[in-house]
Amino acid sequence: MTTAVFTPETEARLATARHVADAVLFEGYVLYPYRASAAKNRLRWQFGVLVPPAWSARCEEHEFQHTECLMEPRPGADLAVEVRFLHAQRRTVQRATDDGGFETVRELHLADRVLVPWDEGVEERVELTVPVADLAGEGLAFPFSRPAGEETEPVLDGEGRTVGRLLRRREEISGVVRLSTSELDGPYRTMRLTAVVENTGGWTPEPGGDREAALPHSLVASHLLLCLDRGSFLSMTDPPEWAKGAVAACRNLHTWPVLAGEPGVTDLVLSSPIILEDHPAIAPESPGALYDATEIDEILALRTAALTDEEKREARGTDERAAAVIELADTMPAEVLERLHGAVRSLREVTGPVRHEDPFDPVGHGTARPDTPWWDPGGDTSVDPEHDRVTVDGVPVGAGSRVVLRPGLRHSDAQDLFLHGRTALVEAVLHDVDGGVHIAVTVEGDPGADIRREQGRFLYFQPDEVEPLETA
Repeated sequence: MTTAVFTPETEARLATARHVADAVLFEGYVLYPYRASAAKNRLRWQFGVLVPPAWSARCEEHEFQHTECLMEPRPGADLAVEVRFLHAQRRTVQRATDDGGFETVRELHLADRVLVPWDEGVEERVELTVPVADLAGEGLAFPFSRPAGEETEPVLDGEGRTVGRLLRRREEISGVVRLSTSELDGPYRTMRLTAVVENTGGWTPEPGGDREAALPHSLVASHLLLCLDRGSFLSMTDPPEWAKGAVAACRNLHTWPVLAGEPGVTDLVLSSPIILEDHPAIAPESPGALYDATEIDEILALRTAALTDEEKREARGTDERAAAVIELADTMPAEVLERLHGAVRSLREVTGPVRHEDPFDPVGHGTARPDTPWWDPGGDTSVDPEHDRVTVDGVPVGAGSRVVLRPGLRHSDAQDLFLHGRTALVEAVLHDVDGGVHIAVTVEGDPGADIRREQGRFLYFQPDEVEPLETA
C-alpha cells in the first residue's frame, strides 16, 4: 500500500532536512545584482535540470537522476520519499491601455520597483510513503504530473488604480519516480535502494528551438529526500569498512546522496545535484537566503546594500525573492553584519563553545565582539605591532609611515602585481615565530580601508617589497 500523506513524525524529521534542501532548490535562482537585466541572470537554472526526453537527445542535459544508496531497514519499515523541484512559469508584463485592454511591454515603472518579464520558480513536491517490503525486485513506479495553467495579477499604483497586470503561464510537466531494492550478501541485512526521478514529458522542440523553450517543461533543481521510519542509511562518503565495496558498486548519476539532518541522525538522506558532505547545515551566522551561494555572505550583503536606488527598483521588480534580499541588505543590523565576518568552527569542536556573555553571539559561535582588539597585547609583551619599526633602505618604517609597494619579487600572489607602484599606509609591523618581519598596510585611495582597519584585515608585504616615501 502506498500513501502520499506523511505521518507527523515523518513530517517533523523531513522538515529538518528541508532547511538545507531549500538552499539546493534555490541555488543560483537569482544572482547578484539581482536584476533580470544582469548578464549572469540571463542563463538560469544551472543545477538539477531534468529536461524532456526530446530535448535531452539534442543537448548535454539529462532527463533523469539515478540514486543508489545502502540502508538497513528493520522489519515492517516504511520509506518516505519526497521529490522536490521548481516548475518554471513565464511572467509577462502588460500595461493598461486607454480602451480598457492590456498590451505587453518590456518594463512597467512603478514608484518602488520596475516590473520586467521573468521566469519564476514555483516549488513542487511529490510525496510518497511505501513499505520497504514492496520494493523488492523490479520495485514500483509512481507517475506524477502538473497541469498547465494561466493566471493574472493586477498591478496597482500608489493610489490604487490599475496600471497593468502580470500574466503568468505554466506548461504541463510529467514524470515518474521509480523505487526498487535488492538485498546484499554480507554479515548484516543490508539493502541497496535505487531511486530514479525521470522527466517523461512528451514536449518536442520546434526546429531551431533553444533551451529557453524547454525550461517550462523541465523539472528544475530536482532533488530527493528519503526517510526510514525504522532503520538507518549508511554513509556513502564514510561507510564502515565492511560496506566500502558495496558503496563503491553503487551508481549515482547526476546526483549524490548524503546523510541529512543533525549529526548522528542516520534515517534521513538528501540526494542532491550539488555535491555535499554528510549532515550539511546552513551556517548559523547566515542572515537569510541570498540565492547566490558562489559569493561570501558578508561581501554579498555589502555589495547589495551599495546598489543604486534605480538598481534596487529593478531588483524589486524582478522577483519577490530578489526584493526580499534588497530589504534584508538595507535593514541588516550592524551586529548581524559583523557576524558574517567569519567563525572558526574547527576550534570549537576541540575546545567547546565560547564561555562569555556576548549579546552578538548568545550561543557561542566563536565570533568576536566589535570591541575585541585584532591583536592581544597581553599575548606577547616582547612585540608591539603598533609601535615596532623595521629599517628599510636606512629609513625606520612603522605604523603611520607611507611607502610605495613593489611586490612581485617572490610572485606569491598574482593580485599583488596590480598594486605595483601604489602608495600605502603602514598599519603595523609584525614578527612571526621564525623571525620573519611582515609589514601590514592599507592601500591609499582604497574606499574599504576604514573597514579593513577596524577589522584588522590588512595586506602584508616583506621589507624588501616596499620603498619608504620618507628619506633617511
